[in-house]
Amino acid sequence: MKIGLCFGLTSGIITTLGLMIGLYSGTHSKLVVLGGILTIAIADAFSDALGIHISEESENTHTTKEIWQSTIATFLSKFLFALTFIIPLILLELDTAIIVSVIWGLSVLSILSYSLAREQKAKPWKVIGEHLIIALIVIILTHYAGDWISKAFT
Repeated sequence: MKIGLCFGLTSGIITTLGLMIGLYSGTHSKLVVLGGILTIAIADAFSDALGIHISEESENTHTTKEIWQSTIATFLSKFLFALTFIIPLILLELDTAIIVSVIWGLSVLSILSYSLAREQKAKPWKVIGEHLIIALIVIILTHYAGDWISKAFT
């Protein structure tokens, strides 16, 4: 359960923010960003869940029940968390919704990272910093990818 939850949340944050930022930078369309979130919530949640399922099976150390718990936890955490990004999109102007979504995603990633660091008796700032740097790299790269696509193909 814990593997699926942590993997699903982390993947939900990184992939959804990356997709949102890329689509926003490339189109500035609320409808396109909304469609992207729904696509990620469905397709990537199933993909990640199957990936965890096969990974757990390949270790040949887990029971069938444990494998399915990881699979379901991955799917539900990824699917449901990705959907949370729809709320600011519906309630706010697109520019503001993007900012709120980045803050929301990075905040949840920080809390998850802090929790993992405490559990592992590691320095929280180091674990949080490492995870936030990776997330920010994804956000920056997808922003510039969206800009480039917008300029190159319009």
